[in-house]
Amino acid sequence: KQSLGIKQHLVVQPIGQDAAMSAQASAREKKSLMILVVGETARADHFSLNGYARDTNPELAKLDILNFTQVHSCGTSTAVSVPCMFSMFPREDYSDKKGKTYEGLLDVLQRAGVQVLWLDNNSDCKGTCLRVPNRDIPKTQPSPFCDGKNCLDEALLVDLQQYIDRLGDNAIIVLHADGSHGPEYYERYPKSLERFTPICHTNQLGSCSSEELVNVYDNTILYTDHFLARVIELLEHNQQRFDTSMLYVSDHGESLGENGLYLHAAPYALAPQAQTHVPMLMWFGQQALNDLGIQRDCLQGKSGEPDLSHDNLFHSVLGLFEIKTSLYQPRLDIFHSCRPNMTAAH
Repeated sequence: KQSLGIKQHLVVQPIGQDAAMSAQASAREKKSLMILVVGETARADHFSLNGYARDTNPELAKLDILNFTQVHSCGTSTAVSVPCMFSMFPREDYSDKKGKTYEGLLDVLQRAGVQVLWLDNNSDCKGTCLRVPNRDIPKTQPSPFCDGKNCLDEALLVDLQQYIDRLGDNAIIVLHADGSHGPEYYERYPKSLERFTPICHTNQLGSCSSEELVNVYDNTILYTDHFLARVIELLEHNQQRFDTSMLYVSDHGESLGENGLYLHAAPYALAPQAQTHVPMLMWFGQQALNDLGIQRDCLQGKSGEPDLSHDNLFHSVLGLFEIKTSLYQPRLDIFHSCRPNMTAAH
């Protein structure tokens, strides 16, 4: 009772205070630039890259990507999954309190000298970007991608080249996309990408037929495909100057009326696969894998591994940037066993 009206001040525990760039990474003339795209509400089983019968990934299918087919989320809502995937705690050991009271991946990267930027076209970063440079995309900005109420995800890329032009160090740019955010799926993509019709044109999802609901949702996946291809295009433009990479993973999936369930946020233990099985894919610039000592065939061999999850993100990104810290767990770093020189060093 006594704290009524008084917000408790949360003390954030620093982590990875020993974090430092490896000598090898510091000495490398070509710096690394990663764009990490945090997807929203994308189901792995609606990606044609994962065997979905409908062609929802026409642009990515033409690009040299590494697609991981069996990845599971930390939660079934953005509020849980986003802070959890950037946390050092694995899903079984994660809690909302830990998410709020411990620093995360971006703090450690920044401490080790990586330039960090978080751009948001979603509700917000759920606390993960509070101590690093971050910016919300204003819905009212004069842009072909914004209408005053919503912005399409391509708004995240407006003027991003100017920011990249000023970078002088290893850098990570996090794009928090609006993706397939429901229930107004019809607002998440441009009319030009409305390939599957008829669509559900209301947020009262129960009043739409299953066909209309799946059609409108699949149009959002088609737009995510288009958006990710634009991100890769931007990175290709910068691959002479940087070792470029993109990592995309969705925060959680979505129920589309199966067994009477819509949207997401089901209790994890009871949640259907539709809400926890998420798409994840990577792309690397021409010389990046070579420069970083990562064997592509080895990485490709991991693409169907069944135990990959959001738990791998923290350690894989630290590993990719060659950040030395006692927090780092090689077994959770997807790249570690595919870097023979690095493995020998450990």
